[in-house]
Order: sequence, then C-alpha cells, then structure tokens
Amino acid sequence: MSVSVQGLTKIYGEQRAIDNISFEAKKGEILGFLGPNGAGKTTTMKILTSFIPPSNGKATVCGFDVQEEEMDARKSIGYLPEHNPLYKDMYVKEYLKFIARLHKIGNVKQRVDEMIELTGLEKEQKKMIGALSKGYRQRVGLAQAMIHDPQVLILDEPTTGLDPNQLAEIRGLIKKTGEDKTVIFSTHIMQEVQALCDRVLIINNGKLVANDTIDELQSRIKGETVITVEFAEPTTKQKLKSIKGVKKVQEDGSNRWKLTTELDADHRSDVFDFAVKEKNILLEMHKEDMSVEDIFRSLTRK
Repeated sequence: MSVSVQGLTKIYGEQRAIDNISFEAKKGEILGFLGPNGAGKTTTMKILTSFIPPSNGKATVCGFDVQEEEMDARKSIGYLPEHNPLYKDMYVKEYLKFIARLHKIGNVKQRVDEMIELTGLEKEQKKMIGALSKGYRQRVGLAQAMIHDPQVLILDEPTTGLDPNQLAEIRGLIKKTGEDKTVIFSTHIMQEVQALCDRVLIINNGKLVANDTIDELQSRIKGETVITVEFAEPTTKQKLKSIKGVKKVQEDGSNRWKLTTELDADHRSDVFDFAVKEKNILLEMHKEDMSVEDIFRSLTRK
C-alpha cells in the first residue's frame, strides 16, 4: 500500500483531534477526505506529511514510517496545503526551478518544462506568481507538489475559492494525476467527491465514521429514501400520506410531490397502486439516490 494508517491518534491537552484512525490507500486511487471544520482532516494530513507527530499509532508512506524515516517519507509525498504558500514576488518558472533544486532534481530545466506543460502553465510561466489568478496559483501549487515525482499527493482543500471554470480545470488535473499516483484530498465540495473519488473517508469529531466507495455508502446508510412523483390531476397531502411506507409529503410544483418513504422496501409499487385506485394518471415517478451530501449529513449530524 502507498499509504497505511493504523490507530492514529493526536491529543492536544484533553482534546483528541483525531482518535484511533485507520485506513489504507493504494497506487492509482483517489481518496476523498470529508469532514466538518475541526473534525481532524488537516491534523491527519499534517501527520502524514511529517509536520506534526502523532500521540499514538503509526503511519507509513511508501513503506517509510513518517516518524522514524521522516526524510524518506517526505520524498515520497507531494503536499499542497490549504492556503498554498507561494513566493508571490517570484516568476512562475523561476519558482519551480527553485523548488526543483531544493529537491536536488537532476535535469532541472527538463523537469520544470514537463510540469509547466502538465499543469497548463505555458502562457503564464514568465509572469509573477502574485499577478496570477487563484486558479493559476493553484496550478503552480500542484506543479511544485509534483515536481519531484512523488508517489503520493496530499491536497488540502485544493479547489477552495475557484470559479466553476477553474474548478473544472483543477479537477481534470487531479483526475489525470490520480491515474498513476495515490491522491488524498480534502474538500467541502460534494460534487467534486462524486466526480473524482474512488473511495470516500468521512471523519467526524476525530473519528473515522466511513471508509467506502460511494455506492457502498449509499447501500449502507439506512433510514429514508425519496420518490418524486407527478400526477395528471391534483391530489392532497392527506391522501398521499395514506400510501403504505410514506412518512413525509412535500409539494414540489404543480401536481408534483416528493414522498419520503421507509427503506424497508421499494414503495414505488404502492404509489402506482394509489394512482390506479384514485384513477389519477401517473406522469412521472423516480426514486432519488442519496447524494454524497446526504450521506455526509447523515454521518456527521450527531
């Protein structure tokens, strides 16, 4: 495994920032790391990148212990912190050459040119970093994180504050990078997780509450599902509440309704029977899958 975390705990005074967290990530996998503010995501990332030590537990990156073999572990990691600390008074190409030399890369010019092409910085390479848009500054941040060809990329909120076009571009870059590396990134953008991730980790109050694919999470979460229906003729909430399994009824437009039902069975057949009984033609009916946002709220609302 590229990343292995076993029983990781970090204690500040009487507070457990993270509590007995364990997970693994392999090459070619994009892992979404979700959690409310203060849940422990950044703490976990700082331990993985050897910026802070754990109180208990063990983490390895490419087989190197992040405490005992810190330098080797760091060489295997590319890290983009949330606030992307860049030297804004340096030119893009100059800055990347500087980072490449810090990593003692052999052919600096060739590697810098490769990173500029990969991250789409060709037209910006001679500009001051401070003059770039936030989207292009994020590209520079990703370029510096990847310049030493690490096997693991750890990205803390890499798309915060980007406009939709910039977000799509950075998302595409992350997806491309994840084809042959391990990528772990935290985000608050649920659509991003659904579009990019092979697997989702959800952390709440320092504890790992989910470690599954989105499909597995959707099948594991129990409680309710929603059926959207549209009838040809008007009906009433009271009548709809009489349908077997329906717990809640919400109007959703002219003759359209959202029916919250129990998950003990698929109640679409009961809705169909109701329409036949009422002699009210059913124009539309579909069951809505739980989104990542629904799952996130379900697991972190306590």
